[in-house]
Amino acid sequence: MPRLALYALAVCVLSVAAAVVSFAQGSWLGIVWILLLGVSSNIAWYYVRKAKNDKAAARDEAAARGKA
Repeated sequence: MPRLALYALAVCVLSVAAAVVSFAQGSWLGIVWILLLGVSSNIAWYYVRKAKNDKAAARDEAAARGKA
């Protein structure tokens, strides 16, 4: 898993914990943490998919060179 995806995943986990604590204390600030969770999960998903697609493209390129 790419390093940036791992960082984004760590932010996801921390924002969930912060949201739970905020809502448990009766603060509506937890909504901000939920929004941060959404953004960071999208970033993590993007970098995981990008790494997968880059690996597939490199494999296809190597296969194309082998045929030529």
